[in-house]
Amino acid sequence: MLRALYLVIIAVCILPTIPGLLGVVVSALGYVPPIGLHHFSLDGFNAVFDWEGVWTSIGLTFYSAIFSSYLACLITFAILQASWGSKFWRKIEVSLSPLLAMPHVAFAIGFAFLFAPTGMGVRVLNQLFGYDPNAQTVNDLALLIKDPHALGLIIMLAIKEVPFLLLMSIPVLQQLKVDKIEKVSHSMGYSSAQVWWKCVFPQWLAKLRFPMLAVLAYSLSVVDVALIIGPTNPPTFAVLVWQWFNDPDLSLLPRAAAGAVVLFAIASLLIGFARLMEWCITKGFKRWQYSGRNGFRLPGKTLFSLIALLALLMIPLMVVWSFAQRWRFPDLLPSRYSLRFWEYEWHSILGTLEQSMLIAVISATVALALALIAHEYRLRYRWQVPGYIIAIPMLIPQLSVLFGMQVVTLYLNSNAYFFWVCWAHVFFAFPFIYLSLDGPWRSFDNGLTRVALSLGKSPMQAWLKVKLPILLPAIAFAWAVGISVSLAQYLPTLVLGAGRISTITTEAVALSSGFDRRVTAIYAIWQALLPFLFFSFAILLSRLHVKYRRLSIKGLLLNESLSRKPRHP
Repeated sequence: MLRALYLVIIAVCILPTIPGLLGVVVSALGYVPPIGLHHFSLDGFNAVFDWEGVWTSIGLTFYSAIFSSYLACLITFAILQASWGSKFWRKIEVSLSPLLAMPHVAFAIGFAFLFAPTGMGVRVLNQLFGYDPNAQTVNDLALLIKDPHALGLIIMLAIKEVPFLLLMSIPVLQQLKVDKIEKVSHSMGYSSAQVWWKCVFPQWLAKLRFPMLAVLAYSLSVVDVALIIGPTNPPTFAVLVWQWFNDPDLSLLPRAAAGAVVLFAIASLLIGFARLMEWCITKGFKRWQYSGRNGFRLPGKTLFSLIALLALLMIPLMVVWSFAQRWRFPDLLPSRYSLRFWEYEWHSILGTLEQSMLIAVISATVALALALIAHEYRLRYRWQVPGYIIAIPMLIPQLSVLFGMQVVTLYLNSNAYFFWVCWAHVFFAFPFIYLSLDGPWRSFDNGLTRVALSLGKSPMQAWLKVKLPILLPAIAFAWAVGISVSLAQYLPTLVLGAGRISTITTEAVALSSGFDRRVTAIYAIWQALLPFLFFSFAILLSRLHVKYRRLSIKGLLLNESLSRKPRHP
């Protein structure tokens, strides 16, 4: 039974990558029979590179992805160096869940509200320092939104990816046993800062390979965030390819497919670049690791405090915008408030919320079940699909596979839009859930299961009575991660839903492009609130579970002590 279920996992979550890539490659070569293109050619690639400004767009994509990813990596290391094992680290662990819960789109909208030319940042500068709204200095500060050099996109992506890298770093540092490394290094005369640079950083960077590659691939291929705060003329290459896919002239479809292939090639080059950088730092040029006592402490606590403060300011700002009826620039607060925008949008947003939550719960639950089966299969048969294959949906641009997947769905059943959207969400959520459960599953003491089996329990009873209660907090957190990933899906919902399936993310992105800020704020609030509710549920369940286990252990100890107490006649 377990073998058959594992085959289902491969068929649902891994094999679709093949027709997805083949479909887009064949279309890029000009073979699209449904629109009358029956001959292979390179006209699609020629059209891509003949597009005016395409090299500028590719250059923006390259350096924005590289700078944002490695800036996030540096900030993450600075936070870990300054706070790991301290009281401040406990505050960081508590803050990670709400920071992770805020989707990229909601964070981008809040970022735009803060740093737009008429945003809160410029309003505060005008009130505090009396800057002229038309002054060049203020305009320069406001160029983080839609700036031609993608600086705002780089900063926003770097800030948003830090919580994810911090979360992925926790099992890595626990495995490295940093406290023992520090004790040995201190005995040799090295300071804490030098220990982190010389000993911890190379090992940490090597073990953080897959999360870093996932961050790099996302920064390269992101469309929704780039539509909100990225450059526009030309846009990043992923946005340009998405615009080509939306061209009403179907004869230009090979150009869009060729652009998706080029985007995949760029992603492959950047993954190779990341591996080369890792090799150079950790193995190729490692003289710096033992040449002298060089090392300096980074302001990690300050950086995390700024990130948390930035995220904390976004939600109240969006709430104020959603109730603002009249808010003139450069006033710090609205002069009039009103509920009418909530009243106008409530009926339309309610159906969108219901559909978003239904898709997210179905997708995350199915992906969680498949991830549990995959981990149990690995334990029983000592074999699994390699981790880098499972992580492929995280490492390749979505545009490079979605078009081919859409072509396959058209041959099967083109009208089952809801089903195909759920399937696409399962496809992209499964790797995140699987990796979230990997650490807890590897650290579980399988001797407990063997003891239960030796006492006459069946494998299913041993799993339900022993393993599930112990790993329940990790399972709940992985489920919340899957829901968050599903709620954030933009391109899969639009492509496989053919525009007929609306979610809170697709509506928020559509409204952010020049629509009323108050309506945009309402959708952004809900887009941030939904994942937070599920993460809060996971945290509450974890704490209740810990208390229940403590009470159960105390009860068992009490019963045992009473049973051993001698009875007097």
